[in-house]
Amino acid sequence: MPSVADTPPTRAEQPPASQAAPAAPTAAEWAFAARYPLKNSKGYRYSWGQQVRSLMGTAVAGPDQGHVRFRVEIAPDGRLARLETLWTTSAVAEQRARLAIRQMPPLPPTPTGRPLVFERTISFTPDATDGPPIYRDDCLPDPPAFRNPFVWNGQGEPPRVTRVPTASTDADQAAAGLSMEECLKLLPQDSVEAEAAHDRRLRDQWDSSALKR
Repeated sequence: MPSVADTPPTRAEQPPASQAAPAAPTAAEWAFAARYPLKNSKGYRYSWGQQVRSLMGTAVAGPDQGHVRFRVEIAPDGRLARLETLWTTSAVAEQRARLAIRQMPPLPPTPTGRPLVFERTISFTPDATDGPPIYRDDCLPDPPAFRNPFVWNGQGEPPRVTRVPTASTDADQAAAGLSMEECLKLLPQDSVEAEAAHDRRLRDQWDSSALKR
């Protein structure tokens, strides 16, 4: 018979799952973010979220874990101009995120020299799998957004189906005065971590039990 020492701990005795805060963006990563204007300054937006999460500390499974989504405006000189909470699943996560934002070091100017407005979800959970973005397709225009042609409230004439253009890199290139050749030179080599994070996002999007029915 197994001894008491060999008996695995019960669920109540096991410590809750946790995830340490990620490392803050390095000086080199911020330098890249400050000169990369494509896709609404994608590198700057990612580094901002990574900086916030790094200051929030270790996430522990329990009532305090959760997500918070902000609408952010960064002034051209890097100062925070506006911060609005769109939604949150945890008051503690929102409080820690706002405290981290107040503690952030001075940020570099925005890549375009204009205000940078974006939305960002901060995940304060032990199972968050956020990772670096993929840059390889950033010189290509975004695919057209899907619009359901059959949506109609039943009042008046049915709406005419028109293709709605989406924001594309063309605008970023024009604002920065970039040709396609110059744009391609801006693209960094995607890291192994970025490729792995990209694969995880695709897996989480498509590997759903509901899709297997």
